[in-house]
Amino acid sequence: MLQRKRKYSLLLIFNGIFYQLKAGCQWRMLPKDLPPWNLVYYYFRKWSQEGLIEYLHEALRDQIRDQSGKSPSPSAACIDSQSVKTSRKGGIRGIDGGKRIKGRKRHIVVDTLGMLLAVVVHSAHIHDSRAGFEVLNKLRGRFPRLQIIWADKGYRGSLIETVQQKLGWILEVVQRNRPWEGFKPLAKRWVVERTFAWFESYRRLAKDYEFLPKTSESMIQLAMIRLMLKRIN
Repeated sequence: MLQRKRKYSLLLIFNGIFYQLKAGCQWRMLPKDLPPWNLVYYYFRKWSQEGLIEYLHEALRDQIRDQSGKSPSPSAACIDSQSVKTSRKGGIRGIDGGKRIKGRKRHIVVDTLGMLLAVVVHSAHIHDSRAGFEVLNKLRGRFPRLQIIWADKGYRGSLIETVQQKLGWILEVVQRNRPWEGFKPLAKRWVVERTFAWFESYRRLAKDYEFLPKTSESMIQLAMIRLMLKRIN
């Protein structure tokens, strides 16, 4: 059976997705020199639901780590969350009382290079100590060399013992600098803060514009894919 010849290359489709992610525009506002917006959106939804975006992200991260002389499986990682506002589109949301933000949290784990290991997007009202295990559980069985995970004081309490007992990793809380010491990057934890800073280069991530948290996770993975593509020699 003959297959219909593809009118638009997959490279152009990816360029359309990356443009939307970088510019933060609506899908319907994609430039005319890119494939039709509904085709670009169709492939984005298809690849997100089928896991292709996550697969590409994993493959590129392993390549970046190999290029840096590191094993595909890290021995150490950092965890943190970022509360962001949501748009009027709706979906799951809540209020982060500490940050006074109504929206969602982007909960990520990164390696020592700042490369994404896991991401979970959830309501902002869920405390880090409660949602932390769900995020770390996504690493189970994937990184055999992983031993220690650095975190801030929001992950104190029973989570430390739970992670040790159920996942076999050390969850170490890195204390903040004393006020009189002035500003200093937090030892071992600054890499995850830098990863959040990378997200600021993508206007689609300025807020959480997605209805489904899963779509938000795919957008974050795409941002990391674009970043890693620039780094590959």
